Amino acid sequence: MKTRFSPVEGRAVQLDEIEWVPFPDALSAGGIRWKLLNVAPELGSWAAIFDCPAGSSFNSHHHIGPGEYFLTKGRMEVRGGTDDGGETVAAPAYGYEATSAFHGKTYFPVDSEFYMTFLGPLQFVDAPGGTTHALVTWDAVQAAWEGAQSA
Repeated sequence: MKTRFSPVEGRAVQLDEIEWVPFPDALSAGGIRWKLLNVAPELGSWAAIFDCPAGSSFNSHHHIGPGEYFLTKGRMEVRGGTDDGGETVAAPAYGYEATSAFHGKTYFPVDSEFYMTFLGPLQFVDAPGGTTHALVTWDAVQAAWEGAQSA
């Protein structure tokens, strides 16, 4: 029996046609908003753009798969920022997060915006190797997005 695969269709997204929605409070602090741009079940990936007000942050998380980001506006303190052994990046900046990267906190000291592609899930935890609070997979992201849009 032959298996027939249909070609994957491309996607173009006009950012100004999508409304910002709040990113889940259980995963962030300070009013972060986001726009989901794509999910790719065949890769287990998802892509989004984030609007991060000054003082906002993402909770502690572990990258189960790698990710790439482009900071288009503002400043981001990754893994504690340069003062704590991590990195502080200012826009415009590109960054790569390796598989197994751990972020105790990703903090935005000024209004910031960035695009990111996640190639695999994020595991939100209280500490490296600690209690898991959420495993964020492409399908969980899609469900969260759909829930936020219907609210």
